[in-house]
Amino acid sequence: MATNDPASSELRFDAAIAQLRDADFRRLFAARLVSPFGSQLTLVAMAFGVLGLTGEEGDVGVVLFAFTASYAVTTVLGGALADRWDRRRLIVAAEAFAGVVQTASAALLLTGRAHVWQLALLMAANGAAFGIVAPAVVGLIPLVVERRRLQSANALLSVAHSSALLAGGAAAGWIVAFAGGGSNVTGAGAAIALDAASFFATAALVARIRPRVAQRPVGAPDARDGSMLRDLREGFGEFVAHRWLWTIVAQWTLVLTGYLAGMHVVGPIVAERRWGGPLAWGGVAAALGAGLLVGGLVAMRVAVRRPMLVGTCFVFAFAAPLAAMALDAPVAIVAAAAFAAGLGNELFAVLWYTALHTHVAPDKLSRVSAWDSLGSVGLAPLGQLGAGFLVGAVGLGPTLGLAVALVVVPTALVLLVPEVRRLESAPPREAG
Repeated sequence: MATNDPASSELRFDAAIAQLRDADFRRLFAARLVSPFGSQLTLVAMAFGVLGLTGEEGDVGVVLFAFTASYAVTTVLGGALADRWDRRRLIVAAEAFAGVVQTASAALLLTGRAHVWQLALLMAANGAAFGIVAPAVVGLIPLVVERRRLQSANALLSVAHSSALLAGGAAAGWIVAFAGGGSNVTGAGAAIALDAASFFATAALVARIRPRVAQRPVGAPDARDGSMLRDLREGFGEFVAHRWLWTIVAQWTLVLTGYLAGMHVVGPIVAERRWGGPLAWGGVAAALGAGLLVGGLVAMRVAVRRPMLVGTCFVFAFAAPLAAMALDAPVAIVAAAAFAAGLGNELFAVLWYTALHTHVAPDKLSRVSAWDSLGSVGLAPLGQLGAGFLVGAVGLGPTLGLAVALVVVPTALVLLVPEVRRLESAPPREAG
C-alpha cells in the first residue's frame, strides 16, 4: 500500500551516497559541481569588473539586468523545447554555446577592450543559454533517478551545487583580487575564463549520460506532434492547475526581485565602499555557499509531511544578509547572515523540486519548471536594473530596506494560502 509516511522514503545519508554507484548519476553529480562553480565565479567577478571598468553602480545593474531578463524570456521556450526534444542534447548544446560566450567575455576583459554594452550583450546570450538549460535539468533528473529516491537525489545534487557555490565564491574573490595584478577588470577576465572552461567540461559530462527511462511515457504521442504554442499552453494549464504552485511562484516574484538586487548588485557595492573590495565579498559568497552545503546535507536526513509549509518558513532567512548590510553590520555578521540565507535557500529548494517531481505530470515537468522560472524571476531584472541607480539616489540603507520588505511581506502572505500549508509529500493519487 502506498503511504504518505515520510519515513518510507529513502532519505538516509547512506541511501543518498549509494546513488553515486550509478555511473550516469555520477556524471550528473559532477556536472552539478563544475557548472555552478564557474557560474558563481562570473556572478562575483562581473560586478567588480564593471565597477573597475566604469566606477558606475548603475552599470552593474545594466549588465546583470541583461543576463536575468534574457533568462526570464527564454526559459519558457527552454521548457517547451525540453519537453519536445532530448533534454540531454539540449543541455549539451546550450552549455557549449555558453562556453563560447564566456570565452568572448573573458577575452574582452583580459585585453582591456571591454565596454559595458558588449558585456551586457554577452551576458544576455549567457542568460539565454541558462534559460534553455534550467528547465531541461529539472526534467532530466527523474529520467536518471528512481522516483522513490528523488528527495535524496535532489539533496545530493544540491550538496554538489552548494559545494560549487562555496568554492566558486571564495575563488572568485581571490582571482579578481590577485590574478589581475591590481586590476579588478583583468582579474574578472581571468575568473570568467575559468567559467568558460567549466561550461565545456559540463557539456562533456552531460553528453555521456544515458537516461534510465524514456522521456515520454509509454503510449504517449510523439513529443514533436503538434505546435510549440500548444505545448506552452498545455504547460501553463498544468502550472495554474496547482494553486500551491502558482501562489508560491507569485511570492518568489517579489522575493527574488529584492534578494537578487540586494545580493548581486548592492552587495558588491557595499563591499567596494565599506570592506575594501572583492576579497571580502568573496568571503560572504563563500559563507552563502557553506549554508547551501549544510542545507543540502540536512535535507538528506529530514523528512517532512508538509513540505511547502516548512519550506516557505525557511525563505524568511533570505532577508538576513540584506538586513545586516542595511544596518551597516561588520562583514563577519553579514557572512553569518549569508550562511543562514544559504541554509534556508537549500532546504526550501530540495523540498520545492521534490514537490514538483512528485505532484506534476512527468511529461509536462520541464514546461511547468519553465513557467516557474519565468514567474519567479519575472521582475528580478527590473530590480537589478534599478538597484544601482536607487543606491545613487537614496543610499545603501533605504535600498536594502526595500529589498528586505520584498522578501518578508510576500513570504508571510503566502503562508495564508491553505493549499500551501496543506500540501503533503506524496501526491493524492498515492495516498491511502
